[in-house]
Amino acid sequence: MNDDSSIARLAATLREEIDRLRPGDRLPSSRELVRLHNVSPVTVSRAIGRLSAEGRVITKPGSGAYVAPVVAHGADSADMSWQTVALGDRVVDDSEVNGLLTPPPDGVIPLTGGYLNPALRPSRALSAAASRALRRLDVWEMPPLTGSAELRRWFAQELGGDVTPSDVLVVSGGQAALTHAFRSLAAPQTPILVETPTYPGALAAARAAGLRATAVPMDRGGVRPELLAEAFAMTGARVFLCQPTLHNPTGATLTLERREQVLAIARAAGAFVIEDDYARYFTTVPVPPPMVALDAHGTVVHINSLTKVLSPSMRLAGVVARGPAARRLRANQLVESFFVARPLQETALEFVSSPSWRRHLTALNTELTLRRNTLAAALTAHMPTAEIHLVPRGGLHMWVRLPDEADEDAVVEVAKRAGALVSPGRIYYPAEPPGPRIRVTHSAAAHTAELVEGVRRLATALDAS
Repeated sequence: MNDDSSIARLAATLREEIDRLRPGDRLPSSRELVRLHNVSPVTVSRAIGRLSAEGRVITKPGSGAYVAPVVAHGADSADMSWQTVALGDRVVDDSEVNGLLTPPPDGVIPLTGGYLNPALRPSRALSAAASRALRRLDVWEMPPLTGSAELRRWFAQELGGDVTPSDVLVVSGGQAALTHAFRSLAAPQTPILVETPTYPGALAAARAAGLRATAVPMDRGGVRPELLAEAFAMTGARVFLCQPTLHNPTGATLTLERREQVLAIARAAGAFVIEDDYARYFTTVPVPPPMVALDAHGTVVHINSLTKVLSPSMRLAGVVARGPAARRLRANQLVESFFVARPLQETALEFVSSPSWRRHLTALNTELTLRRNTLAAALTAHMPTAEIHLVPRGGLHMWVRLPDEADEDAVVEVAKRAGALVSPGRIYYPAEPPGPRIRVTHSAAAHTAELVEGVRRLATALDAS
């Protein structure tokens, strides 16, 4: 009975204290309550239990007890503040990716984004391919878990070397491929190596997987092999993310010699290379073979996405991996999303197996070359104080260094108000950026005249900021 009285007295005292606190505030620890109120740990535990049953506190194992929100019955809207305690401290930051995917406001010229302008997409041919695919009754059957055999064969043939269809896993786009690769190849709280700068979506996916991204510097030829070897030695990382062809955002392409060096360094470190080959179809200039075609030891996990070259809704990519890593990737895909919808796979296969595929690539690269040259000329003419990192041999973007005294965020914001949307350079760095930079995209504008007007607006913003 005395124990019950002690529990009741402590619970009453804590109720009074809770009334003075705000929802989400933390109560003193059990040890502090034992000392402050001269009671036993059991009494504290049972008093907290009563308050929890009353809905006054929320307990979080290993962290403590927190003041629960007061639910006002009959209120116009529910109070969801209790979720702050329940969700804990882990954050999934989608701000940079969301910014890249959000359409520009009316009247604003997009000089950023990762997808083709609708005028550059093969929408009519894709619709025809979908119609052909949907006429087959088996299109609604469950597909093979690793993907359609014919589609996996196509992905393997695209790469060459000794890649086989059994090495290919079909997943829901390049971003999903990166997420699967990070979760499959690296344990939470371990380091991975990335080029710096690098694709913000990859950084977001790595952080969401609990990984620590460590930067490896680049030059105009791509990642620097000697610094990659040093980074492996210093961090003990077992994964390196690389975009060896038309790197986003710099446009760099690794030579064959550097690709072989990267492979040798990764193999010596006992590490994987995630080869994000997102831009393989955005050039007509010969480039070295993908690293996976040079790899005989299962070092490379290769990603080839059809999303950027076709349509944002063609969420489909082929991931090539071998050995235990391949089994891990397949298991990860299976438990997370089972498989990619068969109608989408069959539509993709219909399209890439038809003459429309090569016609699209030819027309697209002719237009992209014109846009790249137009963008380079416009930047040189209207922004002489800025420096183009390099004019890439293809791709969708240019990496531009602003004058050292420029305020990058101010330039981006003023440009938006002036009617031009660009990406701030800081979002491409896993650590502190080395100076003011922006990424300027030539594939999102409606046509070359709009592209030039966008650069003119951007130049006005640079002068005004």
